[in-house]
Amino acid sequence: MRIWLDGGLQDIESARVSVFDHGLTVGDGIFETVKAVDGRPFALTRHLDRLTRSARGLGLPEPDHDEVRRACAAVIEANPMPLGRLRITYTGGHGPLGSDRGEHGPTLVVALGETTRRPDATAVITVPWTRNERGALTGLKTTSYAENVVALARAHQHGASEALFGNTVGQLCEGTGSNVFVVLDGEIHTPPLASGCLAGITRALAIEWTDAKETDLPLEVLERAEEVFLTSTLRDVQAVHRVDERELPGSAGPVTAKAMRIFDERSGDDLDP
Repeated sequence: MRIWLDGGLQDIESARVSVFDHGLTVGDGIFETVKAVDGRPFALTRHLDRLTRSARGLGLPEPDHDEVRRACAAVIEANPMPLGRLRITYTGGHGPLGSDRGEHGPTLVVALGETTRRPDATAVITVPWTRNERGALTGLKTTSYAENVVALARAHQHGASEALFGNTVGQLCEGTGSNVFVVLDGEIHTPPLASGCLAGITRALAIEWTDAKETDLPLEVLERAEEVFLTSTLRDVQAVHRVDERELPGSAGPVTAKAMRIFDERSGDDLDP
């Protein structure tokens, strides 16, 4: 296995990042997860645009898109696999043992891990913790993921693959690594970005391709929605068959099934939409 670090490919056994890297010591970093299908990244342009938005929001130097593209291509070529999770990590770099940044410049790491296609349907739970829709990191895809680690561990304890958050005013927000959609009266709705959710790449494509509406939704909408589905880079569109103790159809409902079909067709036609 080979990764990209410090401007070139390195063997994973010998690649080293400083123990003083700000991404490690204080979570001062951003990242993107990109799906790689048969040696080709999906929606890379959109992911790089979001990487730049996250860098601006965190006050990091803007990443060099050409370098990141070269890194992605090199890593994919060095590690052939049918379906991969391509991870781009960009941190504040070597710094002091506090919140102040150092002067060494950012660290860029690109790595690839093999994965498999997700099941067509999954179970989710809601958690008592909230997303802060007015926080300094709201809308940024940062490496400060400990909150998600805790919530996802609870989901696994309850036989689920995802945990859903509300925000501070009781609205439905997002999952730990996914966006959530609900079907009401046959129409698809998803929380707006103002709810505090991440501007998911798959979310945006699903909205464009299915005419889903961005709607303020109370967390309790999950108790009455006809159908629920998740979107993310590696889930694509995935039906939800259970929310907490509420059972939904074991397979995708008709609206979700159509959304899944549309996404598969459109994403297969254009790898960089």
